Amino acid sequence: MNTTTAGLLTGLALGFAGYFGGFAAFVVVAALGLAGLVVGHLAGRETRVSDFVRPREGREGHEGGQARRVR
Repeated sequence: MNTTTAGLLTGLALGFAGYFGGFAAFVVVAALGLAGLVVGHLAGRETRVSDFVRPREGREGHEGGQARRVR
């Protein structure tokens, strides 16, 4: 399936959800569609989880990924 077909199906699903279910259904379908997109990319190995998450450097109480010990 190419991106044009995927976009068409996404638009149709959101249109039906908005028309028959109202705004709340539109938001739920959009959120689930986004979650499916992320899972699909991760399953296809096109992206990594680390692309979406920033490292925890500079957080107070952490040093080099390990907690500091208080003496």
